[in-house]
Amino acid sequence: MTLEKGVARAFQMDDATWARHSNPWSVWTRFTVMPLIILAVWSRAWLGWYSLIPIGLSLAWTWLNPRVFVAPRSTDAWTSRSVFGERIWLARKEEPVPERHTVLPNVLNVVGAAGVPLIAWGVYRFSVWPTLLGCALVYAGKLWYLDRMVWLFDDVSRDEPKYAAWIYTKDDSGS
Repeated sequence: MTLEKGVARAFQMDDATWARHSNPWSVWTRFTVMPLIILAVWSRAWLGWYSLIPIGLSLAWTWLNPRVFVAPRSTDAWTSRSVFGERIWLARKEEPVPERHTVLPNVLNVVGAAGVPLIAWGVYRFSVWPTLLGCALVYAGKLWYLDRMVWLFDDVSRDEPKYAAWIYTKDDSGS
């Protein structure tokens, strides 16, 4: 099992949750998770042990985010296609992806992961610059990764009807 698939399993991502997560609101608000966790941990300076409350709330938001939005009426948005690409990427051990899509997503995940120690150090030391640099690495890696997932989805869905069926517009959904 891949690391990403393990994370998806820990988040209990079933088909209904993936459908909800394909809502652009879910994808874009997901970017609030890291700043909320950082602020929650930093709140230990003024809240002491009570900082566990915002920490718990920010972690709850991390889990709830893919669930709180309804499935979108249209899935032709860039964000929806990025989520679909992630699903395909997660299943790459069972259904291999085209060779041209096998290297860069891993590199981009490493770029994003390189920011995590900087964030941790910055949060521990209450230092803004390492925290911001770490966030920049995480977000740059993640946004480029999502763009690659769109490309992966677009490539694979051209030849695979089951993936092409994930795209529907407002008119297709009966709305």
